[in-house]
Amino acid sequence: MRKRILLKFLEAYVLIGFLGFLLITLAGSHMIEALLEQEISESLYQDAYNVAENDSVKNNISSSNLSKIQANLYMISDYPSTLIWIINSDGKIIVSTRTDISADQPIEIKDFDPSDWGSNYYQVGDFYGYFPESYLSVIAPITDNMTTKGYVAIHYLMSDLYQKRGELLFVIQILFLAVYLMAALLILIYRHYVHKPLKEITRGAAEFANGNLAYKIPVTSENEIGYLANSLNYMAEKLNRSGEYQRQFISNISHDFRSPLTSIKGYVDAMLDGVIPPDSQEKYLKIIAYESGRLEKLTEGLLTLNELDIHKRLLKIQTFDINEVIKNTAATYEGDCTKRKILLELLLSGKELYAKADVEQIQQVLHNLLNNAIKFSPDHSTIVIETSEKNDKIFVSVKDHGIGIPKQSLHRIWERFYKTDISRGKDQTGTGLGLSIVKEIISAHGENINVISTEGVGTKFIFTLEKAR
Repeated sequence: MRKRILLKFLEAYVLIGFLGFLLITLAGSHMIEALLEQEISESLYQDAYNVAENDSVKNNISSSNLSKIQANLYMISDYPSTLIWIINSDGKIIVSTRTDISADQPIEIKDFDPSDWGSNYYQVGDFYGYFPESYLSVIAPITDNMTTKGYVAIHYLMSDLYQKRGELLFVIQILFLAVYLMAALLILIYRHYVHKPLKEITRGAAEFANGNLAYKIPVTSENEIGYLANSLNYMAEKLNRSGEYQRQFISNISHDFRSPLTSIKGYVDAMLDGVIPPDSQEKYLKIIAYESGRLEKLTEGLLTLNELDIHKRLLKIQTFDINEVIKNTAATYEGDCTKRKILLELLLSGKELYAKADVEQIQQVLHNLLNNAIKFSPDHSTIVIETSEKNDKIFVSVKDHGIGIPKQSLHRIWERFYKTDISRGKDQTGTGLGLSIVKEIISAHGENINVISTEGVGTKFIFTLEKAR
């Protein structure tokens, strides 16, 4: 699409101007001429009718003294350039406003026949060959006692009508050209508010296509085009972040897989080479088993996240007692808590509290949160699991009194493989996927999860569930 939109607009603008001017000149000329003919002929016919109904004209048309009628004709017509005749019943001009015709020498109009006019009260032409040029002519009969004594004829020079038509058409053409030039402002407005932003958006799209996702389209207008530019900038930013996330993801997973694999390979090679004697191999086989367990947990976590990505909409929603699920989950950690003197305190709302969700996935959420709480809590501390309800929502919280999360790390704890520096020393077996799985599960249910944490004081996770009616 190399033919630019602006050029198309300019071509259309010029074409519309040319066709518009041509239409006004041709059709406008015809319409103005028709309107002027109608207006002038009606006015002239009214004048002719008034003359024909004048008693002086009726009484004197048959006499030899017509000077009185002729004197009054000069004051009748609304148009000074008109020519007024009194024609007798024989078709002869006996009175005229022109001095070359006198009552003593009437002029006969050859082939004059008023019946030719029919219902028309005006004609355009040479009036039966009398005039060398074109006139607009009207006639009105002079009647007395149901007898036609003659006719009043008024003639208007068509060249004068054409001159008026030209003057009016010129005014209309000037107005059209003025409006046409003013319309050119629309081209300038289009160029400033549409064409230039579209060029910037096109340039931005090319930058994005070439991989430069950091490019920002410099369009800040608050309209549809500005919204489009902002949407593209937002899309590029999200894609750029996604790319960074993928690179970070690969880096993290490579690091987490490399360490245990290096240990396993090193000890296996040492045993195969005989560097580690058979009586000492049990110790290193336990290390290999431990590192294998880490790899297994890491793989399981990745598979769980992958399944959540694929099947996040395929939830097995059912009604269940969330209080009972919490009790059963807490019971699985009774041994670990007893060993470290950690008290699990359950503050549950009512004897039963029914929620609507995928019970297996909510169990996974509780296991991950409770496992983290125990892992980062000191001995002889308390972990509180609480349920409450408000506005058809169930709120479940898991609160510990552990090491807490640094403020600058709170927004990153949901990222895959992310571990805070302060937690790395206490989380030797963790994969950094637990909270990512929790976030994915809660989001798949259309619910929310939040965290409140103070470093050195403790952490509280709160998530919502739909309450069963």
